[in-house]
Amino acid sequence: MFAVKKIEMVNKTFRMPTDLVKRLAEVAQQQGVSVNNLVSQCCEYALSHMDKPKQDETKD
Repeated sequence: MFAVKKIEMVNKTFRMPTDLVKRLAEVAQQQGVSVNNLVSQCCEYALSHMDKPKQDETKD
């Protein structure tokens, strides 16, 4: 059965370079999504594809 899910959101303020914000707005418009949605997807993608930090080999 279909159930509507509400994703919990939080408001945050980030400072970003003007050029990056303009590029994000252009891509969001081309893809038919909000800038907020695009930024969320970009962050999720970046975090899931990030190199794992190497463990410190000098620990005792």
